[in-house]
Amino acid sequence: MKRIVLLGAFIGFYTVLIAQPKQSFSAYLFTYFTGGKGGEHIRFALSNDGYHFRALNKNQPVLDAATISATGGVRDPHIMRAADGKTFYMVATDMNTEKYGWGPDYAMVLLKSTNLVNWSSVSIDITKTFPKFAGVNRVWAPQTIYDPQAKKYMIYWSMRFGEEADKIYYAYANKDFTGLETEPKQLFFKPDGGACIDGDIVYKNNKYYLFFKTEGSGAGIKIAVSDKLTSGYMLRDKYVQQTKDPVEGAGTFKLNNSNGYILMYDMYTQGKYQFTHTDDLEHFKLIDDEVSMNFHPRHGTVMPITAREASALTAKWETVEDVMLSARNKQIKNINIVFNEAANELYLPVKPGTNLHLFNPEFLLFPGVKVSPAVPQDFSKGAVNYSVSIGGKKPQVVKVKVEETHNPAIAGYYADPEILYAEKTGKFYIYPTSDGFDGWSGTYFKAFSSADMVNWKDEGKILDLAKDVSWTKKNAWAPSIIEQKTENGYKYFYYFAAGQKIGVATANDPTGPFTDSGKPLLAQLPDGVKGGQQIDPDVFADPQTGKNYLYWGNGYMAVAELNADMVSLVPGTTKILTPYAHYNEGTYVFYRKGTYYFMWSENDTRSPDYSVHYGTSHSPTGPIQIPANNTVLTKDAAKGIYGTGHNSVIQIPGTDQWYIVYHRFNYPKGITMGDAAGFNREVCIDKMEFNSDGTIKPVIPTHEGIKPVQVKK
Repeated sequence: MKRIVLLGAFIGFYTVLIAQPKQSFSAYLFTYFTGGKGGEHIRFALSNDGYHFRALNKNQPVLDAATISATGGVRDPHIMRAADGKTFYMVATDMNTEKYGWGPDYAMVLLKSTNLVNWSSVSIDITKTFPKFAGVNRVWAPQTIYDPQAKKYMIYWSMRFGEEADKIYYAYANKDFTGLETEPKQLFFKPDGGACIDGDIVYKNNKYYLFFKTEGSGAGIKIAVSDKLTSGYMLRDKYVQQTKDPVEGAGTFKLNNSNGYILMYDMYTQGKYQFTHTDDLEHFKLIDDEVSMNFHPRHGTVMPITAREASALTAKWETVEDVMLSARNKQIKNINIVFNEAANELYLPVKPGTNLHLFNPEFLLFPGVKVSPAVPQDFSKGAVNYSVSIGGKKPQVVKVKVEETHNPAIAGYYADPEILYAEKTGKFYIYPTSDGFDGWSGTYFKAFSSADMVNWKDEGKILDLAKDVSWTKKNAWAPSIIEQKTENGYKYFYYFAAGQKIGVATANDPTGPFTDSGKPLLAQLPDGVKGGQQIDPDVFADPQTGKNYLYWGNGYMAVAELNADMVSLVPGTTKILTPYAHYNEGTYVFYRKGTYYFMWSENDTRSPDYSVHYGTSHSPTGPIQIPANNTVLTKDAAKGIYGTGHNSVIQIPGTDQWYIVYHRFNYPKGITMGDAAGFNREVCIDKMEFNSDGTIKPVIPTHEGIKPVQVKK
């Protein structure tokens, strides 16, 4: 006999005020689509806690849109548990932007399942089903909720006629969830007449909370509240997203065994998702630092599920590769894990100082998945065999190798590294571009410090365009810095590219806080230059004359002398030094034994062949001579290292030891990412040496990196 409970809490996404079989929810199912080519299909991910999600099926579709939709594409999937507790409904936008662009879109897809694995589906064309709506050209982002008064499932979505504002409509599904049995009615529209899309209704404390995205008058999420499901919504006229960037696709779910809720949304201009926590659906706290995903979702939804349901999903779609790549020990460089499926081998690069004699990869296991051994192992003598069993199938043996590596040098996605040894602190500092944002759209700069160039500490943000810079808010790229000792102590001048202009900020410490000068230092192309951007500044102090110079350019190399104030240029000193047609960007200048070395990058940063080259001069303002072999650093395909470029160099004080600091494509995924590899880069350090005649020896890029460096005091 089944135990029955009268529910006043969430079943899936929404409260169902009818008798339900008692169930214990212990996991979460995330259904989503992804951007880019081949992304408009339904994908699944699992989580045990609602914070840490892992994609099933290697982040490949679990439902092919070609078999369920009219257009061959689906977006915005929403999933819910039915009132009987054992049936599941999913709805999605029938839309294929690859083939048809942004519309018109007339249909939605309705799907039904009793096990989350096998789904029946039907595509409903609103314009054909209801002649009254023949003028509709958008049918977007449907969702479903159970109406306890009508005892039916209500589907609601945003819809547009012609060029009118989008409004949210609703209709009731038929008993079999294969069509709409009522004509669409308007559910909500903004009082100011603006468009609203991506509705998401949550029931709490006898009220319905309608989350929606504003269109035309901002691009954020607001909430309207009503005592009734189908009418009476009153707008709370404030945005609830915890970012200034445009967002869409609100998805709200209740945490299991908790009074808390998660509101997540798609930061579509940043190529990332953001998660917030709330107890009252009014005040929202950002929790991005507590959340992890190994995929980049677009507009999806989450539903609580049981351990048995999670086991069915892992049995169907979990792979040995999925399990092995879930290793989450904090010492692992998780964006650099390599799984060789053909050989059943896992490579785990770990941070400096990791104890290899007693190490546990800490695989994230979902119901139905077993991995042994489950206790720490000794990896100091080589690989250890692990047994992986999924859904009761025959176990597979995976050879796991753990190795300390020093490249990438700093954890995460960063590029265009500038390195400084600060006399004030006796430490090294790296100042990179914050990477991992679609289209190089990062908006802040960070700094990292180290006493030995191997163990790096994240010093946090030192300059945030949104808060600290008045003249632009976009494209924070490629900084450069110089330390000067003055009568009043040390001062730091930080040159940076933003909004395709170059600015300068100052501070009294190498980690700031930095104060912007209030205006661009360079805002237009030099005279005679017809193309390129004002980016990639490089500051250089000439040890021979005591003068300071600024170099910059993309497609051209320019130089100008800096005034004594270091925040302005000496009029009439700008000069074009472009060495040859292959030059692209990333100038870096240093001096050694009477010679000025000019380094730069060739090819595009999205190219695997992005590489570092150099020339020499007897003057900081040229002319530049090009050696017969002027390649300093380039890819090593055998090691899976590509896109090596945009460098700086460091001389260890009091020695003739030199190191090159550069970025490369993320290893190992970068080479598979196409153009996106150009904004998913990581910082590396390798030794740089010279021949007896002063020419630079070609640098061999490595994963091992360098050994700790000591500076004699």
